[in-house]
Amino acid sequence: MRVVISGYGIYSCIGKNVAEVTESLKEGRSGIGLDMERKPFGYRSCLTGIIEEPDLKKDLSRRARLGMSEEARYAYVSTKEALEMAGITQDYLDNNRAGILFGNDSTAGAVTEAVDTIRAKKDTMLVGSGSIFQSMNSTVNMNLATIFKLRGVNFTISAACASGSHAIGVGYHLIKSGLEDMIICGGAQEVNLYAFGSFDGLGVFSMREDEPAKSSRPFDKDRDGLITSGGAATVVLESLESAQRRGATILGEVTGYGFSSNGDHISNPNTEGQVDSISRALKMADISAKEIDYVNAHATSTPKGDMFEAQAIFDVFGGKTPVSSTKSMTGHECWMAGASEIVYCMIMMRNGFIAPNINFENPDEVSRNLNIIAESKNANLNTIASNSFGFGGTNSTLIIKKYE
Repeated sequence: MRVVISGYGIYSCIGKNVAEVTESLKEGRSGIGLDMERKPFGYRSCLTGIIEEPDLKKDLSRRARLGMSEEARYAYVSTKEALEMAGITQDYLDNNRAGILFGNDSTAGAVTEAVDTIRAKKDTMLVGSGSIFQSMNSTVNMNLATIFKLRGVNFTISAACASGSHAIGVGYHLIKSGLEDMIICGGAQEVNLYAFGSFDGLGVFSMREDEPAKSSRPFDKDRDGLITSGGAATVVLESLESAQRRGATILGEVTGYGFSSNGDHISNPNTEGQVDSISRALKMADISAKEIDYVNAHATSTPKGDMFEAQAIFDVFGGKTPVSSTKSMTGHECWMAGASEIVYCMIMMRNGFIAPNINFENPDEVSRNLNIIAESKNANLNTIASNSFGFGGTNSTLIIKKYE
């Protein structure tokens, strides 16, 4: 059974909707800035994706908003946009089965605030009735499934920085196997200062605070670390038959999902596991590496991570296939990255361009072997591969193509 994409939505540091993000991707606009509240909190680096809090009062009642975490609020906005693009109304969802799979791997902000309240007040009754629904890892799923009254598959994928990609991959397989007709897939990421303190403590963040827009430099020899960011991204997957039955505009097709585990170090990647993930995705899509028009790299701007992936991409695709990392503009969107980067790829595919790997100025000994696109470039993209890798050695690769 073929699995198609009929809608997508995005809320990120480079735009609050698809139109804004499209312009940012074309122009190579960075969404990175400084959150100076992090310095007295103990952070080494205050660099982060700058994201505006969405105002949901016009859309949702206070009761509906009460249990929504920061990442659930972002996910509501991206999902609303994706459903509108897909032509799916609430009346349709009330009368038809649809599932939801979201990638999310933390609720640090909500948990910290709840514990702080209990410690200060010495009374759990004062933490508020919505706290539990904000604090569970499944906060996005439980809120959106309730708001949109979804009655299909409903669970959260927790797989570090590959969470969003695996959510789309699992959704693809559930539809492909005939178990569901439609699944709302995506990834969400909180950006509050409680979420990344331990990450900063690993010493993996860029310290280029005097040049925020130039701080994320995937594959560049002078990169000095990643910058975290967040928001949410949503992709509506459905069977080809479902989309045709609804008369939906089919925007693209998921044709491959590869996955692997390195079985090695908890934080260091390895090339073999990544090659395995990419190769399995190509095999599932029944295409050769030469048929891929563009690779959206996971590359986060860390010296070691970029090096391992550059070698994996070279081993599979050689040095001619165009490659870029949209994290050069967005920073590392962590749990949502695998989903947001599929949205970025869909935008590129539909608008005929490759988003640049900004700040790529000096290749290193491995990235010089790749065809890294440093400036926005017009291109007819029929088939795209997108990599996502995470702590614990989890790897995911998705392949999408134009619908024919």
